[in-house]
Amino acid sequence: MIKTGWAWPVLLAHRCGGALAPENTLAGLEIAARLGCGAVEFDVMLSADGQPVLIHDETLERTAGRSGRVAELSAAELSGVDVGQRFHPAFAGETIPAFADALDACRRLGLAANVEIKPTVGLERQTGEAVGYSLRAMDAAGDRQVLLSSFSAEALEAAVAEVPRLPRALLAACYTPAALACARQLSCVALNLSRDGLTEEDVVAVREAGLAVMVYTVNTLEEARRFLRWGVAGVFSDRPDRLFGLVTESCIT
Repeated sequence: MIKTGWAWPVLLAHRCGGALAPENTLAGLEIAARLGCGAVEFDVMLSADGQPVLIHDETLERTAGRSGRVAELSAAELSGVDVGQRFHPAFAGETIPAFADALDACRRLGLAANVEIKPTVGLERQTGEAVGYSLRAMDAAGDRQVLLSSFSAEALEAAVAEVPRLPRALLAACYTPAALACARQLSCVALNLSRDGLTEEDVVAVREAGLAVMVYTVNTLEEARRFLRWGVAGVFSDRPDRLFGLVTESCIT
């Protein structure tokens, strides 16, 4: 059975606004809110000076179209990097936001936030500590509208040490007994799994262990409905505009 108290929206916009806005930006959060999304997911990495910022890749090539490594640039430098123009000229000037600014925007817009800790290789513990410290400093320790997640058990453990009351989820590319055991050891409320290769038996195994299952990245209503029939608690989507039927159809609580 899913742990009691699970009250997360069934639909989460992937990387803030999915494919509808530049990923991991404040513009994405605004669009997700305008569409009526109840929750978003975004990635947090450390700048050279140890500040948590929203970005998925360790380099700037894909999102900004320029060279540069996140871990070698200060937060001030990253805040000036345009990641909107490459997505679409209408978003020119949209830059990499600080984690604190993104969380403030989520609160203002009424969005629950799945904060994925995305450490640069070798900075797993430091990134988890910085994310946890930031949440504690922002007095988010009792805020159930923040869910911590990571592929890195080390990063997740470090964050949880700073904010032990926050719910957390382990990310895994696929279901394995080892992944489930790690999630249970970390007292996770959920195991977040890829849609690729996921089976109903996997979902049942996780639920019977007392955890919820959340699935990434689901972009068709038909597939999302199938996962929900299996007992999945939530799906991450790049096209939340296509999946709004889930909000009224789902009876997940």
